[in-house]
Order: sequence, then structure tokens, then C-alpha cells
Amino acid sequence: MPAAIEVSPAAARRFMLRALLLESPATNVAAAIGHHAYVQIDPINITGRMHDLILRNRVIDYREGDLMRHLHGSKTSLAANERTAFEHHLPSTGILVAFPLDAWPHLLAANAARSRQTGAWSGRLTPRERELAKHVLQEITDRGALRSAHFEDKRRSSRKVWGTMRLVKSTMQKLFFHGQLLIAGRTPDNHRLYDLPQRVLPPAVLAAKAPPASDTDRWLTITTLRQRRLVLLKKKELPLVEDLVQAVKIEGCPLLHCLRDDAGLFHLPDRNDVFPATVRLLAPLDPLIYDRRVTSVLWNFDYTWEVYTPPAKRVRGYYALPILAGIELVGHVDPKAHRSLGRLKIVSRSVRRGHKVKDAVHSLAHWLGLKP
Repeated sequence: MPAAIEVSPAAARRFMLRALLLESPATNVAAAIGHHAYVQIDPINITGRMHDLILRNRVIDYREGDLMRHLHGSKTSLAANERTAFEHHLPSTGILVAFPLDAWPHLLAANAARSRQTGAWSGRLTPRERELAKHVLQEITDRGALRSAHFEDKRRSSRKVWGTMRLVKSTMQKLFFHGQLLIAGRTPDNHRLYDLPQRVLPPAVLAAKAPPASDTDRWLTITTLRQRRLVLLKKKELPLVEDLVQAVKIEGCPLLHCLRDDAGLFHLPDRNDVFPATVRLLAPLDPLIYDRRVTSVLWNFDYTWEVYTPPAKRVRGYYALPILAGIELVGHVDPKAHRSLGRLKIVSRSVRRGHKVKDAVHSLAHWLGLKP
């Protein structure tokens, strides 16, 4: 690995904006997914869903709901050979994301390894779930894509993972985890419709051989680097990608790494038409701020997503959006879409003196089809 390069905090921030498509957005959703390795999906819809807020800042002319239309089609479901991306869990964290097709064999390998562990998150089916799985798979084979509500079985699952649930729902989720079912579409109210993999992914993707465990570990680390672009690697991760990364020394920060192919972005001339003027509202889990430690030391910005924090303990608000102004994070706004009233209201805000967020809020409202 080449010697570490030393850059200023300001140069590192500019690098992140460039590398994370915030200076030059992608032309379409497929390009953004391919660039970032995945896009996180979240169902909460207070002022637009997480994935839409992430892509709104990264895809030219992105519309609310475009990711789901890209994944599953608009009026009718996409055929398997028409799909270029799919929904699945990120093995390292379990979050739901949109992956490009080349992730499939690595996901199967990673989840198979995880199921050999113990605990509620291992993905192992209980005896009752294994028995019910036969019925679920047969029904979907015969009837096509289904959701758990289509089954009459009312038994409850014995394990509490994200709260109690029906046995059929936990069974379908675990079949999804193991790649025996995939999300083929969504209902109008965003419920998952599960179908057989051969009806969702192209044959060539399903036929790909499972990679060795070492290849999948390397893929997971590369995925993190592609997602965040400037990363605090763990000790066990660095040897896996030492041939691909560049160490970066930044005053006041721990040693970070970027992909060697991205290193040239540190040396591009500044675009004064972009960095000083642009004000954006970021998603709570935007790749720019996902690693809270890096966000704190590099951007001098401490942020917690408080959607699961009890109301009395919230500091910023239920769905506060960080404010990016040029190369600074300057505060937050906590908006709420009142769709029945056609209005976007600001519940709370905190903005550093000298910065204005009115235009960014109005832009968000317009994007949602609401009045500010």
C-alpha cells in the first residue's frame, strides 16, 4: 500500500462530496446504486422515505418513489430478465438495501455463514417455521407473489425480532434471508410481496457460483468503502483490501482509508459554483454522515437519529434532517409532511448563524408536492 497522503479537513470534506455524488449527481438510479454498492431502504415516511431522500441528492431529476419503480416496475412487476437490482439485507448489519445484481452470490454466502451462529438474528428456522415453510413455498409456487397477510395461519412466532409477529411472517422473512424467497414487489401501502427467486432474478445471476468465504469478506469491506468513500477500517478489514486502498491522514482524525481509484479526487480544483453556495437537507442515514465518529471529528457535527428515542429525550426531533451548506454541516430541521393538508411543516430547527435554510425547505416541499 502506498504511503499515506496528508490532507486538510476542508480537502477531505470536498473529497467526500465529490466521491459521494453530491457534486456531480448520477444520471439515473441504476448508476447511483452501482456507484454506492447499495442504497439503504427504510419504510418510515415522515417527510419522504430514507432511500428517496438519499437519492434525491444524488440522481438528476429524481422523483419520490423512483427507487421502488426501478426495483419492481411501475404499473406491473418487472420480469426477472428486466431487473438490474433487488432488495436484500446487508449482511454486516441486517439493514434492508437495494443491491446491484452482482451482489447475489456474496449475499448467499454471507447469510449461510451467519445462520451457523446462534441467536435470534442467525436466520435459523425453528421446527415450526421449517414445517410451515413447506406450505408457504408451495402456495407461492402455485399462486404467485404473496405477502404474509394472504395466509390464514394465525399462530404467533416464539422469537421476538423487531417485536412479536405472526409465525408465517417470521417464516417468510427467514426464507427471504436465505434466498429462498425474494421481494418481487410492494403493495400500494409498501408491504412486501414475496416470490420465488427464479421469478425475480435473471437465470445467469441465480446460476453464479458461491464464492469462497475470503472473497465474500473482501467484498463486504469493498462495499463499505464504496458506500462511504472515506472509511475508518477495522483491523481485520485492512488486510482484505490493502491492495485497493489509500491511507489518508487528516488533522484531528483517526487514520482513514479511501479506494485508491478515488484518490485523484483530492487533487481536483475547487468548484466555487458548488461548494460555497449549495444548501442541502440530508437523509438521517445519508452515507456522508453514516459513520457518526467520522462525522464528529471531520465535520465537527454530532448527530443522532432520534426516531427510536423516547420523545422526552429527543434533542433534535423525530426525523431531523442535517443541513449541508457547502462543505459544512450547519444544523438541522425537523420537517413533517401533512399530506392531507398539502403542507410541509417544520416542527423544529437549529441553524448556525449566517446560514439560511428557507430555499432548501421550499425545495423539499415542492419535491413532495406540498406547500411550505
